[in-house]
Order: sequence, then C-alpha cells, then structure tokens
Amino acid sequence: MAKIDFGGVVEEVITSEEFTLEKARQVLANETIVVLGYGVQGPAQALNMRDNGFNVIVGQREGNKSCWDKAVADGFVPGKTLFPIEEAARRGTLIQYLLSDAGQMATWPQIKQCLNPGDALYFSHGFSIVYKDQTHIIPPKDVDVILVAPKGSGRNVRLNFLDGSGINSSYAVFQDATGRAAERTIAAGIAIGSGYLFPTTFEKEVFSDLTGERGVLMGCLAGVMEAQYTLLRKHGHSPSEAFNETVEELTQSLIRLVAENGMDWMYANCSTTAQRGALDWAPKFRKAVEPVFDDLYESVANGTETRRVLDVNTAPDYREKLNAELKIIGDSEMWRAGRAVRSLRPENRAKK
Repeated sequence: MAKIDFGGVVEEVITSEEFTLEKARQVLANETIVVLGYGVQGPAQALNMRDNGFNVIVGQREGNKSCWDKAVADGFVPGKTLFPIEEAARRGTLIQYLLSDAGQMATWPQIKQCLNPGDALYFSHGFSIVYKDQTHIIPPKDVDVILVAPKGSGRNVRLNFLDGSGINSSYAVFQDATGRAAERTIAAGIAIGSGYLFPTTFEKEVFSDLTGERGVLMGCLAGVMEAQYTLLRKHGHSPSEAFNETVEELTQSLIRLVAENGMDWMYANCSTTAQRGALDWAPKFRKAVEPVFDDLYESVANGTETRRVLDVNTAPDYREKLNAELKIIGDSEMWRAGRAVRSLRPENRAKK
C-alpha cells in the first residue's frame, strides 16, 4: 500500500502500479464473475472487466426488456454470457450484486439459494448489509462478503475507463470465509478499472454515500442552483443570464479548475473580485448549511433514509411517480433554459 498525506492525515491506498492488472488476473483466474443487474453500475463494471480480460457473465431479469436488450447490444450472448438472474448466480463464484437496493431486497431469497461455500458476494454499496434489519439480507457464513464502491456514476466508471483515467473506489471486507477475501476484493477493484482504491467499512461507505448523494453531490447542488436561478430571475435577469451564471459557468469552467488542481487553484484563476466574494461568502454558506447536514447525517445513521428508499422504490407505481417527479424538474424554466443554452455550445451547433 502507498502511504499518502491527505491534508495532514496519512492514509494507505492501493494503486494499479502496486496491485497490477496482471496480478488481478492471476487472483481471479479461476473465478466466474457474475454481474447481477444491467442497469446503472452493471454495464460499466461488466464491460470494463470484459475489456480487461476477465471471465464475465451477466444476470438480468428477462422481464426488464430494456436492460436485457442493452446487454445483448453490448455483446453479451443469451445462453452463453447472458442469463436470467438466478441461473447466472448459480454459475458464478464471484457474484456482483448490482441490482438497485430495493431490487436486492426483493431478489435475495432466490439469490441466497444460489450461493455455494467459498463464493464471494460483492456489493458496490453498503446499504443492504448495514441496514439488514430492514433489507433482511444476511449472507451465509461460508461466503466472502466484499465491497468495491466506485465514486462515480456507472456512466463515468465506463467513460473514465475508456479515457484511461479510472474512477477512484473504496473497498471493504465484511466477512472473510475463505482467507482470500481481501485479495479478491482488491483484484476486483483493479479489474473494474479503479484509479486507486482506499479502505473503508460497509457502514462508513453507506453513511458517506447517502450523505453525499443527498448533500453536495445531488440534493444540495440542485437546491442551491434553483435558489440562485430563481433569485436572479426575480430581479429581472434573463433566463440565459441566470442559467449561465448559475450552472453553465460552474459545469463548463469552474468545476474543471477544481478537478484539475483544487479549490485554491480555481480561486487563483478567477478575477480578484470573484476571489474576494468567494472567500467572504463561503463561511456564511457553511454556517447556514451545517444544521441541515447534521440533520441529514442523523437521518442516514438512524435508518430513516433507508426506510424512505425502500418504501418508495418498492411501491407498484414507483416508476410512474419517479417519471412524474423528474418531469417536473425537466419542465421547469431553469432546465428548459439549460437545454437552450446547451444547444448553443459550438459542438452542438456543429451537429445541426
């Protein structure tokens, strides 16, 4: 492991230079890796592993025609490398359980019966194991229970793999039945193309992930954008101006500078007026949102968020209600303005 100083705290991480792709191939040489679920993370992890030379098959519910057809379009062959979920699970030795959290709970009674002693049950989220009182997912004692959690959407796991950068991933071992759980975990993390791997626990992964999704990464970001856009419109700014100052400059310029070399680098590459405003107002925003984040973390830790996810996502009309909620967002003036702004980017004008 490489020891890296993260702002004064030294952590041990694993890079592909230390644990090479060739070593990962050796560790998993006799494994049949099964990716259960071809929805969000499934396609990226399956394709990355296949491209890296691993023995991968996919399990997908035949009733979900869009996901089944997508797997076929991506080159997985029914009856050879693509099977119904239970049949695929029976064929595997390292079973990547990449269905949605609600989907895992629904299929667990069947999947549990497909596990053999010595198999590895792999998750990319700690949800089902940590909240077992709600999900009722309790693995047999004779299988390894491991986690590799890419810190990005499935789409970016694939895109970053294709451009050679990789997505960073956390990893954890919940249960080591074989004595090989750690090396299987790390090998799987390298196999899916992780940029580097850092250790965590199932509990810490799910607490941080649920907080991050509801906070800075998605919920907070969407809420703050909407608040600023609405404020600018209220004061007479045009939709184009309000959207560019709220979203377009953030996504097309500033976030890229942060990604390149950090927040201080982004500040250093902005005007002195922007620097001063950011430095003066950041503490005010931090103070304003700290109570919200305290409430959010408590809601995650005590299982309230889990109950909400499972209740909503297992409802018979889940998909219809979700589409209705997403339509409200997409049809709002802010995101209609966004479509117009994106259509004016040079690369999109060139397609017309």
